[in-house]
Amino acid sequence: MAVQIPDDSVFSSFKDQCLSPDGWISRYSKGGVTVWCQAEESRNVQKLKMRIVCKDVAAETLYDVLHDTSYRRKWDTNMIETYDIGRLTANADVGYYSWKCPSPLKNRDFVTMRSWLPLGNDYLIINYSVKHPQHPPKKDYVRAVSLLTGYLIQSNGAGCSTLYYLTQMDPRGSLPKWVVNRVSQFVAPKAMRKIYKASLKYPDWKRKHSPALKPWMFPEQNSLPSISVGELTLQRGDSLENIDESGAAEEKTHHSEDEET
Repeated sequence: MAVQIPDDSVFSSFKDQCLSPDGWISRYSKGGVTVWCQAEESRNVQKLKMRIVCKDVAAETLYDVLHDTSYRRKWDTNMIETYDIGRLTANADVGYYSWKCPSPLKNRDFVTMRSWLPLGNDYLIINYSVKHPQHPPKKDYVRAVSLLTGYLIQSNGAGCSTLYYLTQMDPRGSLPKWVVNRVSQFVAPKAMRKIYKASLKYPDWKRKHSPALKPWMFPEQNSLPSISVGELTLQRGDSLENIDESGAAEEKTHHSEDEET
């Protein structure tokens, strides 16, 4: 299937999904973080939405943190590896991301087309999975599929903001129920708090690390090789390995207060 770079209507639809309560069930609400889930027609597709209110963090700072790959390595402890593959337009690129799954599950990775748009007081970043001929699935990972994943950042004025994260993902495997529960109760809230804490520290870090370099804001700074959208095809799960991990037993781990509050 052909790949299309998102237009304004796609961003508008994504924003509506983030803000609409319709069809969402609250799974967690504590300490300024809310997590919702939504039942999908396919039991293998997981759809989650999260929100955190970020006091003392400007919307622009959150936007920079979510774009800055160099800084991500400082705070994203679930990440194994990430790198940019190429540039499509001034506000769209293709990249690779791999992340650690709860033991004993296999780790997952993605190749996604990412696009971003500042819109008034809002900032949006969305991605979905694509195939790139030079980046096929790797043998040590399960290639998962992002059907639609992204962030909505809204300015609350006076240096405060609200961050929404929405993901509709096919992990390519039948996951045990404990994994879904752990993601909504521990992994997701902890990830949102990590972004918040990282954003509080980012201005100081950025002042010491190429403070003027922001290719997501200034396309002329982008040194990635240019690639054509014609090189990509839409990635859907039916062309990938599907593994059954539904019988995987949960390994007991200690959940810190930081995860639960």
